[in-house]
Amino acid sequence: MIDHISVGVSDLDRAARFYETTLAALGLSRLVTRPATVGFGKSYPEFWINLRTGMPKIPPESGTHICLRARTSAEVDAFHAAALNAGGHSDGAPGLRPHDRVTYYAAFVLDPDGNRIEAVTFPQA
Repeated sequence: MIDHISVGVSDLDRAARFYETTLAALGLSRLVTRPATVGFGKSYPEFWINLRTGMPKIPPESGTHICLRARTSAEVDAFHAAALNAGGHSDGAPGLRPHDRVTYYAAFVLDPDGNRIEAVTFPQA
């Protein structure tokens, strides 16, 4: 249903380095680079970061929450580890999250601008 998404960042170079490392764990790479935006994806840009010059350099959590699908729990683990190594902060370690109607495996991180990014997979029982 959703074709692509974007998040605002205060430092495009810092964010591009963070997302290159983090999204590689899910099979996404940098596909487009423009003066104020960078697009990542598999075959076309699905995830964009856009420079927002008015953003604070060290913001609180932005309120943004984006969830990206992983193929396996190992990809979720790799996403979380890559994000932490690239300067992100854990907002939920990798693990099973059982809920009323579905059990899923996910990890949550905050990027350097406070955007909450999740990786999720739905393991077969």
